[in-house]
Amino acid sequence: MPLALLALAIGAFGIGTTEFVIMGVLPQVAGDLGVTIPTAGWLVSGYALGVVIGAPLLTVLGTRVSRKKMLMFLMGLFIAGNALSAVAPGFGLMLTGRIVASLAHGAFFGIGSVVAADLVAPQKKASAISLMFMGLTVANIVGVPGGTYVGQAAGWRVTFAIVAALGVVGLLGVARLVPEAGRPESVSVRGELAAFRNVQVWLAMAMTVLGYGGVFAAITYISPMMTEVAGYTEGAVTWLLVLFGVGMFLGNLLGGKFADRALMPMLFTALAALTAALLLFTATAHHKLLAAITLSLIGALGFATVPPLQKWVLDQASAAPTLASAANIGAFNLGNALAAWLGGVVIAAGLGFTAPNWVGAILSGTALLLALLAARLDRRTRGASRVVTGSAAADPAPVPA
Repeated sequence: MPLALLALAIGAFGIGTTEFVIMGVLPQVAGDLGVTIPTAGWLVSGYALGVVIGAPLLTVLGTRVSRKKMLMFLMGLFIAGNALSAVAPGFGLMLTGRIVASLAHGAFFGIGSVVAADLVAPQKKASAISLMFMGLTVANIVGVPGGTYVGQAAGWRVTFAIVAALGVVGLLGVARLVPEAGRPESVSVRGELAAFRNVQVWLAMAMTVLGYGGVFAAITYISPMMTEVAGYTEGAVTWLLVLFGVGMFLGNLLGGKFADRALMPMLFTALAALTAALLLFTATAHHKLLAAITLSLIGALGFATVPPLQKWVLDQASAAPTLASAANIGAFNLGNALAAWLGGVVIAAGLGFTAPNWVGAILSGTALLLALLAARLDRRTRGASRVVTGSAAADPAPVPA
C-alpha cells in the first residue's frame, strides 16, 4: 500500500480525536467557560451539524482545485479550528472553533476516500479506504482516552493544542506523500450533482444513516448503561471505550479486506450480525463480562460496514464520485445525531438505559433491508444491460446498397 495512505490516516486520526475527545473533557470545558453541561453539549451537536453541512459545501467548492490541494486546505481549516478552541476565552468562540474544525471533517474523508481508492489497483480499493479510516479507529483507542487523560491532568486547552499539532503533522504528510494528480478534467459541480440522479447513491446514504446510526444509538448512552445496568464504576468506562475502539479497528480492517472479495455479501453479513448483537446487548448489558464482549463486537460489526458502504457509493457514482463520497460521510454524522436523539427519547419515556439497543437494532435491521433492495436493483440493472448488449451484438450490421 502507498505511503500516501499513511498521511491520510494521520489526518483521520486527528479528526477522529477532536470529534470524540470533547465528550471526555466536557465537564471541565463547561466549568471553565461558565456554562451548564447541556449548553456545553452544543459543542458535540454543533460539530456533527458542521460535518453534515461542510461535507457537500466544501467538496463543491473544491472542484476547482486538485484533490491534494483541497486536502491540504482542509487540514489547514482543521488546525485553525482546534487552535481557536484551545485559546477561546468564552463559549461562543469555543463553539466557533468546533464548527470550523468540523467543516473539514466530511470533505476530508470524502475526498480522501477517492484519493485512497485511486492510489491502488481496483481489487484493493476497499482495503485502501479502510486503511485511511484506520486513523479514525486508532483515535478511539489512543487519541480519545489519551486526550481525556491530558485534559483532566493538564487542562482541556492542552488537549486541543495537541490535536492542532496533530493536524500540522497530517498537513505535512499530505503535502509530502500524496501525489499531485492535478484537477480531474471531468470534475464539475454539475457533474458531481448528476451522481445524485442515481437511486443507488441515495440508498447507500440511507444505509449509512441507519446502519452506523444503530451503533451510535447504543454507544451514546454507554456510560449510564455500563454503570447503572452492568455495574461498572465510572472509571472503568474509559477502558470500555478503548475496548470498543479495538473492535472498531479490527472490524474496519476486516470489512475492507472482505469487501474487496465480495462487497454486498460482506455488507449483508455485517448488518445482520450487528442487528443481532444490538438485540443481544439488551440481555448481556446486565452481566459485566458479557457486556464488555458485546460492546467490542458492536464496535467491530458497526465499523465493518464502513469500507463497503463507502466503496459502494464510489462504485455507484463512479463518473463523479467526490461529492457523493463526502455526502456519505455527512450521512454517518446525520445517523449519529438521529440515533442519539431516538435513544434519548426511549430513555426519557421510562423504558430504561438498555432501550437504545432496541432502537439501534431497528435502525440497523432497516439498513439491512435497504442493502438487500440495493443488491436486487443492481442485479436487475446489470441483467437489463446484458440483454441490451446481447441484442445489439445479435443485430446484423446494415449492408451498404
